[in-house]
Amino acid sequence: MRVLGIDPGSMVTGYGVVDDIKGKLSHVAHGTIEGKRKDSFPNRLKLIFDGLNKVIEEYKPDSIALEEVFYGKSVKSSIKIGEARGIAILCSASANIPMAEYAPTVVKRAVVGVGSAQKGQVGEMVKVILSLSEVPEKNDASDALAIAICHCHRSKSVI
Repeated sequence: MRVLGIDPGSMVTGYGVVDDIKGKLSHVAHGTIEGKRKDSFPNRLKLIFDGLNKVIEEYKPDSIALEEVFYGKSVKSSIKIGEARGIAILCSASANIPMAEYAPTVVKRAVVGVGSAQKGQVGEMVKVILSLSEVPEKNDASDALAIAICHCHRSKSVI
């Protein structure tokens, strides 16, 4: 099974692709889709749409895992992240790929063992689980890999 994990954001959307072959997880790819502050919001959403479609076309995932909305201090920021999530959901539906959503605490618990883990801990465990030589440079990509790992673990427990 190949899983595309997505950490949606209106400025930076992270993605991570993980293969699960008979319980052995392996890293396929990771990266970010980044807008610029000067870009209009609609143009940033289009950039996310085009970027995710390109990733889906290139890596052909069997399923997509997405982080649920994190309710931060700013309502405006939460709404923008929700709109970026909508783009990811649309890309999944358009490609007819099953999608699952996970709360940040569920992802952290699946990867680190503690739902209150810090970003650095998540990155280090992603590195260990996927036998990477280093932690992904961008937290968004590391978080996306963690979401994919979480989906691999959770989908086994459902079967």
